[in-house]
Amino acid sequence: MQLKPVDKVEYISPEGFKKNYYDLKKPLIITGLAKKWPAFKKWNWDYFIDKVGEKEVGVYNNVKSDSYTPINTADDYMKFGDYLRKVKAGPLDLRIFLFNIFQHAPDITTDFSWPDEYMNGFVKKYPMLFVGGQGSITHMHFDIDMSHILHTQFAGKKRVLLFPHEEQYKLYRKPWEVLSLANYANYNKDFDYQTFPATRLAQGYEVILEHGDTLFMPAGYWHHMEYLEAGFAMSLRAMQKDLGGKLDGLWKLFGMRGIDTLMKKTLPQWWYNRKKAQLMALAEKELKK
Repeated sequence: MQLKPVDKVEYISPEGFKKNYYDLKKPLIITGLAKKWPAFKKWNWDYFIDKVGEKEVGVYNNVKSDSYTPINTADDYMKFGDYLRKVKAGPLDLRIFLFNIFQHAPDITTDFSWPDEYMNGFVKKYPMLFVGGQGSITHMHFDIDMSHILHTQFAGKKRVLLFPHEEQYKLYRKPWEVLSLANYANYNKDFDYQTFPATRLAQGYEVILEHGDTLFMPAGYWHHMEYLEAGFAMSLRAMQKDLGGKLDGLWKLFGMRGIDTLMKKTLPQWWYNRKKAQLMALAEKELKK
């Protein structure tokens, strides 16, 4: 993998952001954006336990989903407060993603403001919380709705690996899915380049997010996250401004995923073999370029 750091600024003008990052689909870290929000100092484990501790949530372990399982299937369920207490207690390979805590405690939405000056199209009904225990992993994927993301870290440190969407074949994307066949867990120490050699050619970014960092992830960006410490973050999603981008997200969300789920249920082995052969052929083309 050919990695470089993500640009980092404390503040950037809306014009500078749109010209140099949004329009170019280039990631950026803004360190000062969240500091203006009450959430920057207010949000912690006990605050969320008090607000939504009794709500049952799905939790996900570090086991990479196989090629027969529909995506986003929870590994277990527990009360949100019980989960956060376990996270606080020490290393825990369980995480929560796409949790709309604000639906259950609407008053929390007053703790932050939507940065409309930077982009249009925010899906304001669905701000999402992401939580992980120390050692938990979010495996390499891109977001199926193809939205732009502002991802703000509020506690703990998290290592993030990022790649533009067009690097998908070097990353061994599984056809009809948003996931990679390769396992990037602990990629900086032990990655299987022998099985997945095209990954050496993939050009991307690496960054460690800390408290208050807001990461702009352009639509379709591949990302892999490792929780170096127990932590949580909030994602604000914005649909792409052009019709083609919106339609692409809708197709992946309601068309592509539905077809893949159906095939996994009806012809799982044939479907898996077909997709693996296709992705390996596409990676081989990248190696020959």
